[in-house]
Amino acid sequence: MSGPSQHQLEALVGEAAGTLEALVAISTPSGEMAGTERAVALCRTHLPQDAAIERPPCSSPAHAPDLLARISGRGSARLLLLGHLDTVVAHSEHVALQRDGDRWRGSGAVDMKGGVALALSVAGWLAERRELFCELAVLFVVDEEWRLQPFAHLEPFASFDACLCFEAGERTPAGEEAVVVERKAAGTLQVSARGRAAHAGSNPDAGANALLALAEVAQAAAALHDPHGAQQLSVVPSRLQSGGAINVVPASGELMIDMRARSSAAFAQVIEALPRSSHGARIEPELIRSWPGMDSREATAGVLARAGELLGRPIVGAARGGASDASHLAGVVAVTVDGLGPRGGHAHAPEEFVYAPSLGERLEVALALCEAIAEAASAREPSC
Repeated sequence: MSGPSQHQLEALVGEAAGTLEALVAISTPSGEMAGTERAVALCRTHLPQDAAIERPPCSSPAHAPDLLARISGRGSARLLLLGHLDTVVAHSEHVALQRDGDRWRGSGAVDMKGGVALALSVAGWLAERRELFCELAVLFVVDEEWRLQPFAHLEPFASFDACLCFEAGERTPAGEEAVVVERKAAGTLQVSARGRAAHAGSNPDAGANALLALAEVAQAAAALHDPHGAQQLSVVPSRLQSGGAINVVPASGELMIDMRARSSAAFAQVIEALPRSSHGARIEPELIRSWPGMDSREATAGVLARAGELLGRPIVGAARGGASDASHLAGVVAVTVDGLGPRGGHAHAPEEFVYAPSLGERLEVALALCEAIAEAASAREPSC
């Protein structure tokens, strides 16, 4: 087994660059139907012709179905390539791809349409080398950026040898290629306050101020922030909405709190520590989103070492705080590796960009991992 020649790599990168530009041209905020279906149709044109296409229901209601492609091979490995098509950018703020030297700016370019483009190129490469796998699955979901329901696609992949997820890539401080093998658990806490309205001028003390109550909750939550502690807990109040008229004591409000920790069990400790009443208002916390952590360091160590040998440069496992669907898959697929997408920056912001030279670099990393996974599987099992 060997990776692509320079000529083949350049062709793959060119294909991925074109796919990236076409995907970024389509606005796909989570929950939007028409643009999502256009993006799905585009991805289908870049999949192998004999791929069996499925549209399984999305984990989130009122979303377009997800996209799942299955390709049969002659080898031993069962491999899942994972990505998402949705972004956080509204239609009115969408920016098509703008190539400015090595920085290609556009909505969703790095999170994660650049990764989707690379995953499609990897699938195409593998389809020409079917001795490397028994079954190849490509799953692109459409609700990753704001999913409150449980992830719906675990059982079909429980027997797979590996999952490769194409969120944004990175390098170590020493300049080595890094992939993500550890992530914190992520939680979103919604805190509601129910107080009592009153005229702010003539009778302010008759009211129960929900805004002040939520401000106290925000401070109590922020006091639990301990990113260097045993649980590496981060607690960040992120949005506060309360009040209407400027001369009325706010009777209700809502506070959103982002939480990250080594284990989701830490989220319950935060909830228990919050007051249940303040300034005469009733406080009601609810955990509306909880994603598991991911720790595949031990399971992936051998594969990363072998892939580095095949690549000719080290591939280093790294930790990242942000959430990803790889965390869900890691619960059923031990060899789960994330962060295989291109490098870039400013995800979710108007300045979001992909660093163009990293398309080829990260493609090489992903292909080396596929070969290492195929080697390991063939040593354990006979071919299909």
